Amino acid sequence: MAALWVLVLVTVELGLTGASPVPTSKPATTRSGCNIGRFKSLSPRELAAFKKAKDAWENSLENWNCSSRLFPRTRDLKQLQVWERPIVLEAELALTLKVLGTMADSSLGDILDQPLHTLRHIHSELRACILAQPTAGARPRARLHHWLHRLQEAPEKESQGCLEASVMFNLFRLLKKDLECVASRDLCV
Repeated sequence: MAALWVLVLVTVELGLTGASPVPTSKPATTRSGCNIGRFKSLSPRELAAFKKAKDAWENSLENWNCSSRLFPRTRDLKQLQVWERPIVLEAELALTLKVLGTMADSSLGDILDQPLHTLRHIHSELRACILAQPTAGARPRARLHHWLHRLQEAPEKESQGCLEASVMFNLFRLLKKDLECVASRDLCV
């Protein structure tokens, strides 16, 4: 009974002093080699470079017809476990870099230089986070396997034009929503 009163008094005392409880998760920047938290938002200059590239691509569009959606609107990283999110984002970034790298060989080359540089930097930071992430006991769910499989097989199943369209139309969701969610870790709900 005395132990219960001590627990109640400590709890009340913490509430009165404004002390906050001990955090249950570490921020993304505390793990060695992982500093993804700094990408919660990109600078206006970086976002402007991506907008310029997307606008230039849209202006160069001709008729195209894609039947499937590589990045469906219903897909949301919040549907995944916190540790699964960086894995999917890394796969998205890898495909985006591959497709934009191919596009950089076209007339969009100069316009894509800055966005590619930014994406490569984010991708390398994200890979460091994935390598530093403990996975013991973690079991991936079917949704993770489905999304990764879809991203992996896209280059063989989709035309280059449809890949470009999918990547470009998904670009700002990747940069603003998905990257922010991964950078926010378990605060993304």
